[in-house]
Amino acid sequence: MEISEERINDIYLLGLGGRLDATCAGQLKDTVSAMIDEQKIKILIDLSAVDFIDSSGLGMLVTCLRSATKAGGTLKITSLRQNPKNLFEITRLDRVFEIFEDRDTAVKSF
Repeated sequence: MEISEERINDIYLLGLGGRLDATCAGQLKDTVSAMIDEQKIKILIDLSAVDFIDSSGLGMLVTCLRSATKAGGTLKITSLRQNPKNLFEITRLDRVFEIFEDRDTAVKSF
């Protein structure tokens, strides 16, 4: 999995690419933990380049959401492809996360 970081005012955009699964879920956790340690607590995760998410990946997203919330921050998701979007709906995580169709709308929501 590839992770890129971009700053938009006080919002930190993480762009993920590839697969979000058990082999790389820890990498996401480490990245988000480091951001929170640096008080980067408004986090937007762009999943437009992620074509596959497994249960470990979903679990790690929930863990990251809890960490951000505990630190007084927010973690939101944008640009889900159809297969990951279906997974969020089946697991009802679409009710747990704030999910936006596009990046601009998500940034404005902060």
